[in-house]
Parts: sequence; structure tokens; C-alpha cells
Amino acid sequence: MTEPAWDIYAEAPRGEAQMRDYFALLKPRVMSLVVFTAAVGMLIAPVGVHPVIAFASILCIAAGAGASGALNMWWDADIDALMRRTASRPVPAGRVAPDEALGLGVGLALISVMSLFLFANPLAAGILAFTIFYYAVIYTVWLKRLTPQNIVIGGAAGAFPPLIGWAVATGGLSIEPVLLFAIIFMWTPPHFWALALFADTDYRRAGVPMMPAVAGAARTRVLILGYALVLAPIAILPAFTAIGGPLYLAAALVLNLRFVLGAWRLARRDEAAARADGFAVEKSFFGLSIVYLFAHFLALLAEAGLGAAGLRLADWPQLL
Repeated sequence: MTEPAWDIYAEAPRGEAQMRDYFALLKPRVMSLVVFTAAVGMLIAPVGVHPVIAFASILCIAAGAGASGALNMWWDADIDALMRRTASRPVPAGRVAPDEALGLGVGLALISVMSLFLFANPLAAGILAFTIFYYAVIYTVWLKRLTPQNIVIGGAAGAFPPLIGWAVATGGLSIEPVLLFAIIFMWTPPHFWALALFADTDYRRAGVPMMPAVAGAARTRVLILGYALVLAPIAILPAFTAIGGPLYLAAALVLNLRFVLGAWRLARRDEAAARADGFAVEKSFFGLSIVYLFAHFLALLAEAGLGAAGLRLADWPQLL
């Protein structure tokens, strides 16, 4: 197990930490995805949730995501200091001390899990606790620096939030949230490998064994296509469950066709051409992958909204 090399940035000039620095420790962009997918999991569940409980639960989930982010930034500060993309983060930049980041992460983790236990139920709190542990320990401490499969296995951490949201509403689990987990789990490798293709220099400098550095860019491009092809049928399956319908099916078909075509274009790219145009196609696919995931969950939310209004598209032939 590799320990953080605090000496890399320990002598960095320290400035006075501001509130935005502590907020940055929580990885707000990642937190927004966690909160969104958890909220959708809660809202599309077959059991309604009292608004106060729902709001409190979402705050707990957001705090848990922030805890994971702070613990990740504490442990990874040595390699963050070596990468242009992350060197300005609060800990490697010297604005927040490592022990402050660690204390914030541990404190938020304890508060979020205990609060969700009180506001919701033991299952939701247990999944949240395991999610924090999985991201902070299994992925960050163990997998990230050990294997090019870091994103493949570690991606489960980002796939748990819909399960938490569903558990908040129902107190249990079923096939529907498991499918949402599978979508995010299979989406994570092509999403992050697209990023790794144009951030490869950073990862090599930091010694992180991302797939392009280990297997090469050409192999990584083929793997992205492979994952996109496996992901497509999984992403379409919810259309045929209680949370899906024609609206989701149409959205999923379009989104997955676009995603597979984007991955195919990526797989056919010549590395010299990619470097010549500044990895424009890779960056475009990375952006597409973000839209892809949000759009699937928005379609599920729209299906739930139609169902709540008594206007589910599957019932329209009978209504007409």
C-alpha cells in the first residue's frame, strides 16, 4: 500500500484557507452527480417519501459524498500535486492542511451515516457507510495506485447512490435500483478512460496506472467501445420494468446509439491525429458521457412524473 508523500508539497507556501477551499474538498461536481442519481432513485421508487425526510436524506447523502471527496483529496494530495489538472486543489496548493482535510472527511462521514440512520432507515445508512468506505479505502487507498482496473472495480462507489435513494423510500431493494447501479457501473470506465486519453501525461507523471499508461491508447480505445456495447442493452432494460416506459425507451435508444457511435469513432482514431487536434474527439466523447448519464436519469424521472399525473405513455392507447 502506497502512503501519501507529504513531503512533495509540505513546503508549499501556505495561504489562509477560505470557505470555498473547504467546499472544494467536498468535490462539488462529483457530489452533484451523487445527489442527482440518489434523488432520482428516491423519487421513482414505488413508495412516497415525506418531503422533510426526503430533504434531510438528500443532505445526508450529499454530506457522505463530500466526506468521500475530502478523504480522497487528503490521501491523494501527493499525486494531485504532480498533475496540472489537480495541482491547485486545496491540500497540494497548501491552502488546507492534510489533517484538516482528514478531520473534515471523517467528521462528515460519521455525521452523514448516523443522521441518515435516524432520518431514514438502517439499510440506507448502511449502504451510505459502505459507499464512503468503498470510495475512500478500496478505491482511493488500494486500487487507484495498484491496478489499471482501478476505475473498473472502483466505479462501484459512484454506482451506489441510486440504491441509497431507493432504500430511503422503500427500506429495501429490487431489480430496478440494481439496474441503475449496473448502468453507472458500466458507464464509469468509458467515461474516465476518455478523460485518461487526453490527461495521460498527468497520470504518467503521478505514477497512476490508468489504462492508457498500462495497456496503451489504442487498446484503451477498443475497451471503451467494448464497454459501450455492453452498456447499451443494460441501459435499455429499465424501459421494461416498473420504472420505465415508452418515453424512457425512446430516450435510451437514441442516447445509446449516439454513445456507441461516439465510441466507435474514438476506437478508430489514430493517436497522432488525436494529438494533432488536441484530443478534440476524446474531449467531446467525455462531455457526451456526462450528458448520457444525466439524460437517462432525467428520462426515468419524467416517466415517474407522468405516472404520478396519471399520464404514463404506456396507458395512452387505452385512454384514446
